[in-house]
Amino acid sequence: MDRDPTTRPDPVDLITDQWAQVRPDLRTDAMAAFGRIYRIARTMGDRMERTYARYGISRGEFDVLATLRRADAPHSLSPRELTATLMLTTGGMTGRLDKLERAGHITRSPDPHDRRSVRVTLTPAGLDLVEAAVGAGVTVQQEALEVLTGGEVAELNRLLRLLLGATSH
Repeated sequence: MDRDPTTRPDPVDLITDQWAQVRPDLRTDAMAAFGRIYRIARTMGDRMERTYARYGISRGEFDVLATLRRADAPHSLSPRELTATLMLTTGGMTGRLDKLERAGHITRSPDPHDRRSVRVTLTPAGLDLVEAAVGAGVTVQQEALEVLTGGEVAELNRLLRLLLGATSH
């Protein structure tokens, strides 16, 4: 019995095999690659959502907190900077900021350098929360990669970086 998971058919193989039956002229290697990328992203997105939910936040709210955490102390950015970094609409950002502010994870205060703007700043509680959540999230991601060797993870990252660069324009 073959126990190597790389040689066992997966759901994507079943789909591409079906296409090969009805459209043998199609090259389905790209379909297979992107089908697997999509399924991995969806599965890991669901896992990350469940992980962050244990901390009372959504993935989107985590993204805001994490972006603020990566900013230089005092971990403060303008809503415009946050919106640009997270590729959100201003309405989507406002909803996230409202919820995070009500929960005591961020504060909004006037920008001392621009009276028309505000600064969004992590509170100590928000900092503690994002520190715990990012650790838990990285653990979930590391566990998913345990099926690969360190060299395979490096190669996967190299290939994904190449693909991302080729598809990002």
